[in-house]
Amino acid sequence: MIESLQRINELAKKARGEGLSPVEKVEQQALRENYLREIRGQVTRTFSGLKVLDPLGNDVTPQKVRKLKTL
Repeated sequence: MIESLQRINELAKKARGEGLSPVEKVEQQALRENYLREIRGQVTRTFSGLKVLDPLGNDVTPQKVRKLKTL
């Protein structure tokens, strides 16, 4: 689990309840951006490990995914 998720949830709950200070709003935005960056990285790593086969067993992995494997 992503470590910053707990703090993101705390700030979201506080925002719904009493509101956030300007400093907390900046922190929340930074945490959210970092969270999204981590999630996108996980998705990219997952897709880069894929291999697509047709019913005959031929590798038909899209070129874009093959390029991810080499990065």
